[in-house]
Amino acid sequence: MLGLTAADLSGDDVEVWPCNWPAFLLFNRMSTQWRVGTGGPIGLDYNCIRDVAGFLAIKKKKLAEIFPDLQVLEGEALRVMAEERENSP
Repeated sequence: MLGLTAADLSGDDVEVWPCNWPAFLLFNRMSTQWRVGTGGPIGLDYNCIRDVAGFLAIKKKKLAEIFPDLQVLEGEALRVMAEERENSP
């Protein structure tokens, strides 16, 4: 209910451009850090980003550079999860 399921994935491999890899890794590791309201996920818990980035050895300057990409991933994940809730019986 709160995340993506195997059915959300196309099964096809996708390529992540090297410039997007740090944002993808951070997003992937933030997968348990969603803030949830009564209607479902509302966004990532930004209080955890620095800690999780630190575990991945992402420096503050690099984190500032990839933060907009992380927000794009967050927004798309929220869109997919909302779509799934709307299509649920």
